[in-house]
Amino acid sequence: MWKGFIGFYGTPDLKQTHEFYAQILGLPLALDQGTCRLYAVPGGGYLGFCEHLTVCHTHKSPLITLITNEVDVVYERLCQAGVMPEVKPQTNDRFNLYHFFVRDPAGYTVEIQQFLDDNWDASKQ
Repeated sequence: MWKGFIGFYGTPDLKQTHEFYAQILGLPLALDQGTCRLYAVPGGGYLGFCEHLTVCHTHKSPLITLITNEVDVVYERLCQAGVMPEVKPQTNDRFNLYHFFVRDPAGYTVEIQQFLDDNWDASKQ
C-alpha cells in the first residue's frame, strides 16, 4: 500500500541547507521544486526542506537520524567542512548504538548513528 516516506522541514536558506545535506553529508538531491528540495536517504525515504515552511524545533526535537556504519568518517567530514558537532562520537549503552549530534543550518538536530546490535539491519526493514 505505502510507496515511500518524506519528512518535510522548514528552512530559511535552501542554499545553505543544500550545501549541508548534499555537499557535506552526500545525500543525493532527488527533486528540486524551486522553494522545496528533496534529498534521497539511502535505504529509503526522503528529507524535504521548504522555504515556505516554518522552522520549528526545540532542544533535540525533531531529530533527523541518518544511519551509517561509518560514523567516524562522517564526523571527520563535518569537522573538515567547518561544521562542528556537539560532541565526538560515543557509545550509547542504553540504546546500544554509536553516534553523535550536529546542528544543520536551520538549527535542526541531526544524529549520525550506527546500531551496534548485530540483529538489526536497516536495509532489511
